[in-house]
Amino acid sequence: MAELTVHDTNGILRQPWVHPDRTSRGLGWEQLYVSTQSELPYQASFGGAPSHLVILHLNGPVTVRRGHLGLTSSRTVPPGGLFVHPAGKELTVELGGALDTVHAYLTDDLLCQAASRPVELAEELGAFDPLVEQLLLTLDGVMRDWEPSARTYVDHLGHALAAQLARQHSVRARPVPMPLRGGRSGLSDRQFHAVRELVEERLAEPLPLRELAAVTGLSVSQFGRQFKARTGLSPHQFLIQRRVDVAARLLRGTALPIAEVALRCGFSHQEHLTRVLRAHRNTTPAAMRVSVGA
Repeated sequence: MAELTVHDTNGILRQPWVHPDRTSRGLGWEQLYVSTQSELPYQASFGGAPSHLVILHLNGPVTVRRGHLGLTSSRTVPPGGLFVHPAGKELTVELGGALDTVHAYLTDDLLCQAASRPVELAEELGAFDPLVEQLLLTLDGVMRDWEPSARTYVDHLGHALAAQLARQHSVRARPVPMPLRGGRSGLSDRQFHAVRELVEERLAEPLPLRELAAVTGLSVSQFGRQFKARTGLSPHQFLIQRRVDVAARLLRGTALPIAEVALRCGFSHQEHLTRVLRAHRNTTPAAMRVSVGA
């Protein structure tokens, strides 16, 4: 699947009054495009885009007006406010002052997969949603400190964002259907072993969530729920745990250089392995190796 790019958006980010600080360009994100930038005041009209848009205001307050043929809605939006616009709809917008924002563009496939149903997003101006805000800030942080091994984590964040938008920001907002009581919860042994085998075979590679889901025969949203019900961990947490376990075994049982251990276990470089080991085991690769040799 091709990477989602700025060309799949409605064109706001390609305007001269927008100055991006960082974007997901070139990171291989297939159903999500994220950009963090400074915007100057403007008024412009844009055609419908194939992607849904949610904007987080990082500062303010600033007055925003929006509409289709005319500017029919106006609101002074403080920091943390959201701007939501569905795919396929034209947009006229006026930004009344300078503003820092995070834009996230999502494919309709991602939205429908996360909700397990077709979704029509509402047009919102100045809405508040602490979960959407935190997810966008987290995506911005992942983008700022990008590591290829975080690919599964980005997929997880993207599906969480899409599910929350479908749940709370659709035209007919309603809870995403949950499995019936008494129904199967959690992966079967066969499904779990298939996931384990894929993780072990490709430990050194970025593993998109859709590829993990594919070996179980489930949709990405079903897979995420059932995997956590089985293991108590998200797929990303499980993958990191396995990488840490294998790295620890190699550090203790082999003389491989630490940098090579890092690459074999899916970490981008030695410093990345050091950060993760410190967070998960409260130690470092060098300390782990010295303690074994002592």
